[in-house]
Amino acid sequence: MTRLVRINNERVLAVDERGEPGGKPVFLLHGTPGSRVGPLPRASVIYRLGVRLITYDRPGYGMSDRRFGRTVADVAEDVAAVADALELDSFAVIGRSGGAPHALACAALLPGRMTRAAALVTLAPPEAEGLDWFRGMAASNVIEHTTAASGSGPITALLAPAAARIRADPTDLVPALDDDLPEPDRNVVADYGIRRMLAHNFAEALRSSTAGWVDDALAFCSPWGFDPRNITVPTLLWHGDADVFSPVEHSRWMGRRIPGATVVIQKGAAHFGALQVLPDVLAWVAET
Repeated sequence: MTRLVRINNERVLAVDERGEPGGKPVFLLHGTPGSRVGPLPRASVIYRLGVRLITYDRPGYGMSDRRFGRTVADVAEDVAAVADALELDSFAVIGRSGGAPHALACAALLPGRMTRAAALVTLAPPEAEGLDWFRGMAASNVIEHTTAASGSGPITALLAPAAARIRADPTDLVPALDDDLPEPDRNVVADYGIRRMLAHNFAEALRSSTAGWVDDALAFCSPWGFDPRNITVPTLLWHGDADVFSPVEHSRWMGRRIPGATVVIQKGAAHFGALQVLPDVLAWVAET
């Protein structure tokens, strides 16, 4: 059942919980575009690990109110507010794809409450020194990021038609991904269950607005509002070496700056390989 959590008496966030009510609390932050509904590990996995899995729609997605001008760092306030509403003193955070930079923001800005953090197929900040940011990136993502750098109007105009097609047919974006997918990702997305979860996720994300997708894009190409060198909690970075949506060098760059980070680069995996390793990552963050 979805719970609406009010933030500062100004807006609401839509929150779901799964697994053991008294288990280890873990926030799972969704991708871009994405929502609280997935893709998620199987219920049996969540229960076996003794995890209380918490997901929510980032502002502007699904049933959550928009937060105009949000930065990546602003996620820390929202996660802390949800944790307060659920009476949680401490918790772990996992972020996948577009959720990964947000998970790292929580690690940097909520050190007193975080136990562990994991970022799967993350981007690096746009000002990442020494990183060729677009090298190895699919043309569709290059266009999205460069358009977002031009401002809200251009990126809204770019994404609105795609969002409209998804609202008309939630399966629209899934086959569209095939044009840019490397072979490892094609193998993952070929699974009927994965494609069904992705379609459900996209439909919920964009059910009434393109705002969340637009605001994510704007946040990623703007200053993030935190320094990864300030992260002190145990942190895992996972990336497939064939990723074309967020190239692997982004995680390597992050790994050189986050003190003590564990960096796992999986040969022969790509962006959607993060879905396959999610149960193992969930087990890792739940260890403490």
